[in-house]
Amino acid sequence: MPTPLPGPDSRPSPAALPQDIEWRLPRHARSVGRARTLLREQAASWKLPDEVTETAVLLLSELMTNAYRHAKVPPGREIRARCVLGADRLRVSVTDASDTLPAPREAAPEDESGRGLALVAALAREWGAEPRAAGIGKTVWFELGTPAP
Repeated sequence: MPTPLPGPDSRPSPAALPQDIEWRLPRHARSVGRARTLLREQAASWKLPDEVTETAVLLLSELMTNAYRHAKVPPGREIRARCVLGADRLRVSVTDASDTLPAPREAAPEDESGRGLALVAALAREWGAEPRAAGIGKTVWFELGTPAP
């Protein structure tokens, strides 16, 4: 006898879904948009509020862009984006193979770039950057508060 298909009531609850997810993406400009899409999809499965999702997507885009543009590393290196949902926060991190830690700078009004980390600092509850404990590269991260369920 065939196994019956699961019904709509058998879907896992958001709490049963993975609360820690990581994506490995090529160091390429297209990966920035792909990371935004993946985060939006994950946030929807976690049922995060729209304002948290949009802020997280914006800040992830900034960190991914920095990793793609500024990490001076050999060809073929990946960028990793990781999202961890805690009880009251969402932590998003981006890891690349460059050992150079980012530093916020003051962009002049006519500058077309240079505001990404200032934006992260302004919108995130916390943020930081540190060398990878496992060796080569660094991780840049931010945290956003999430409402209690």
